[in-house]
Amino acid sequence: MAALSFEDALAELEGIVRSLEGGQGSLAQAIADYERGAALRQHCERTLAEAEAKVQAIVAGPGGPALRDVE
Repeated sequence: MAALSFEDALAELEGIVRSLEGGQGSLAQAIADYERGAALRQHCERTLAEAEAKVQAIVAGPGGPALRDVE
């Protein structure tokens, strides 16, 4: 999951949502899809939080905008 890009994770999550909304397939598959979707959502949220931290780290320095160290 960690190697999955934000865009790929979001696209897969959107596909899962469409599938679940369609109501096709077995209950077992719906549960597996839901679990995968929850993991993808967490991955997307984590990736967005990291991106937000990087954006927030931009500060004006004497030479113009620079990035502070972000853990």
